[in-house]
Amino acid sequence: MYEGHWFGGGFMWLFWIALIIVLLWVVKIASRSESSSLESSKSALDILKERYVRGEINQEEYEQKKKDIAG
Repeated sequence: MYEGHWFGGGFMWLFWIALIIVLLWVVKIASRSESSSLESSKSALDILKERYVRGEINQEEYEQKKKDIAG
């Protein structure tokens, strides 16, 4: 009788470790998707600044588009 209890109790900790690992994995995945959604919510002005810095547009285009964005 004692051996049956030891077998069940002995493997119960494996269940709890597996559950904790799964929960940590879910939190990691959720935080990763949250941070990527924050990156995708850049303002138009931020995107314009990045394009200017990368050299995709010149200063005249930058100033004109900045005025257009400001309204």
